[in-house]
Amino acid sequence: KQWYQRRVRGDQVEWDEEQETAARAAVAKNSDGPPEDLQTDLLCNSWEKWDRFYGIHTNRFFKDRNWLFTEFQELREGEERRLLEVGCGPGNTIFPILEQAKEGNVFVYGCDFSPTAVEIVQSHDLYNEERCKAFVCDISQRELEMPIEEGSLDFITMIFVLSALNPGDMAHCIANLARYLKPGGQILFRDYGRYDLAQLRFKNGRCLSENFYARGDGTKVYFFTQEELDGMFTGAGLVKIQNIVDRRLQVNRARKLKMYRIWIQCKYAKPELNE
Repeated sequence: KQWYQRRVRGDQVEWDEEQETAARAAVAKNSDGPPEDLQTDLLCNSWEKWDRFYGIHTNRFFKDRNWLFTEFQELREGEERRLLEVGCGPGNTIFPILEQAKEGNVFVYGCDFSPTAVEIVQSHDLYNEERCKAFVCDISQRELEMPIEEGSLDFITMIFVLSALNPGDMAHCIANLARYLKPGGQILFRDYGRYDLAQLRFKNGRCLSENFYARGDGTKVYFFTQEELDGMFTGAGLVKIQNIVDRRLQVNRARKLKMYRIWIQCKYAKPELNE
């Protein structure tokens, strides 16, 4: 594919009033939900849908996230640190971090509610429990227990994972994870923004609730605003370092297609003890 991608004015690609109006109209058009019995099934047992997904695609669907070191320079080589990748999938964040870090300088935990995804991570050539540990965990549970000491993590990465939860589970998910950060530790977050191309492409009958949709394979996705995320992170006692909208224009020259992507990137920190 002949693609190029660009930003305008830093992180922003300009949207005019016509584009905003068209986006709102597209969302309104695809706002009908599935039949009640199907909706009930889609809202339950999310792990089964993702487990089936990884059973089909294994580690071939997502690419390694080497771009993380540009967007989150905190993950570059530095002093010894401990990290948790939430929703680790087949390890597309874990293994780039381990490859970039010096031996013994970083320890990475990874959790996913798909047992198949965790098995894929554990079968990777770089998997070594002296440097990383992958485990099954459903972060949507109200009572979260992980094999990690509370207050011990320097960073928690949440990359396109919160959007997969039911909206009612998101706030307590963040609050639970925040307990595992050490003072000064940060949550590094990137996920789908409101009116992203993926939202506008949904057909009618896939909307489970406002801005929350089911894909054809049964996995789910929510599209955030900055204000929603700020409310959840600060509600968990965290302090904002960054909360930006990243609008990018992707162009397929061969097919003459313009694609407007919208993501939200955040960094929120646990207050230092003397703050």
